[in-house]
Formats: sequence, C-alpha cells, structure tokens
Amino acid sequence: MEKRIAAFFDIDGTLYREGLITEVFKKMIRYEIIEQERWFNDVKPEYTKWDKRQGDYDNYLLKMIEIYIEAIKGLTKDQIEFIANRVIEQKGDRVYTFTRDRIKWHKEQNHILITISGSPSELVREMANKYGFDDYKGAVYIVDGENKYTGDVIPMWDSESKEKAINELVEKYNIDLSKSYAYGDTAGDYTMFKKVENPFCMNPTKELLKKVLEDEELKEKINVIVERKDVTYKLKVDDIQFN
Repeated sequence: MEKRIAAFFDIDGTLYREGLITEVFKKMIRYEIIEQERWFNDVKPEYTKWDKRQGDYDNYLLKMIEIYIEAIKGLTKDQIEFIANRVIEQKGDRVYTFTRDRIKWHKEQNHILITISGSPSELVREMANKYGFDDYKGAVYIVDGENKYTGDVIPMWDSESKEKAINELVEKYNIDLSKSYAYGDTAGDYTMFKKVENPFCMNPTKELLKKVLEDEELKEKINVIVERKDVTYKLKVDDIQFN
C-alpha cells in the first residue's frame, strides 16, 4: 500500500486564535458550574503574568485545566458535550487565516488531515468536524458506568502524549512522516515537529522557540509564522531575538 502524506494540526493558538479551554471555562462560569472567584483568585493571576510577558502561557493554561478537572467531576458527558457544541457554534470561526488556508491547501493535495490538541476531546471532535479533519486526538476525560466524569484524564497537551498519538496514527493511516507536515505553537508540539519533514511554528511561544534553536536538525527545517491583525509574516529562525 502506498504511504500517505499527513498534516498534523494543534488547535489552541495554532488554528483557533485563543484557547478553546478558555471559552469552555467562561461558559462553565456562566452556567455556575465553576465559581467566578476561581477565575479571579486562581486563573487571572497566571493570565496577568502571561499578558504582561512575565510568565508562561503554559502555566495559565494548566491552571485552567486543573480547575476544569475538579469542576467536571460528577457531571455527565452530555452536559460537557452541550457546552462544547455551544462554544464551537459561537466561537468556531475565530481562526487564523494562515492556518485556515493551509487546511484548504492540504485538502486540495489529498493529504490526511489530523488534529492533535490538548483541549478536551469533546471540543476537539466538534472543531475537527467543522473544519473537515479526517481524525482527531484530544485529552480524554474518563467517565464511569453512568457516563459521569471521574476526575481522571488522559492528557494530550504534552510532547510525550502527542508523540505517542502520532505513532498510533502513522500505523493507522500508513503515513510517510518524511513528507508530512505539523503545525503548532507551544513546547507541547515539539515532538510533532521532530517527527515530520515540514514543521510550522505558528505564533510560537518563547519556550518552544528556545527548544527549536537548541536543536540543530530541527532549526534547519522549521518554518516560523506570525500572524498579526490581517498580515502574515514568515520569519527566519536565526533572526529571532529574545528580550
């Protein structure tokens, strides 16, 4: 069987212009599943550090995930799926032009489109359906026999989990990684970049860029893309400077 070319996409910060978990978090506050004080006391300090460029985006993200895990324990899968549907209906078009155009291009090339995201799999599935992905992998929040969340989770936001997911998908679809593509924005996407021949950093974090610059092999093949307002910039990795 002839090997296929695939394009692996992260969602949060790569396709979607923010984090889907942020939108879910806001909805859960609105529906009084999460107390509003949790945002102000626990999440906002991490967000403020990141917004002022004094902290890491990943710390802000992981704080929301920690509270999300606590909040959904005992809720039914139907409740979270309802919220996921509402988020994608209302916010699903807030994507980067560059990434949306790349999805279109890959479809025209008959490439396999796969999203691998740290967002809850319920959200990832809805986003995958909206943009015509062939398959998806997201963080799996475990349910019990009554379809209620237990508080246990199989993550998909870290490099190790994403690498394992790609290995499984390579077997499933007979993928040729030497001709394939990956798009991501944080250090969790590092192993995706290492796996493929055509990696794209989309509005990358400082942590990710530092890892790329320390990796001579990856540095030679990386594409760095920055989209601001209605302009897309392609940068040379050696020209990037850190404060």
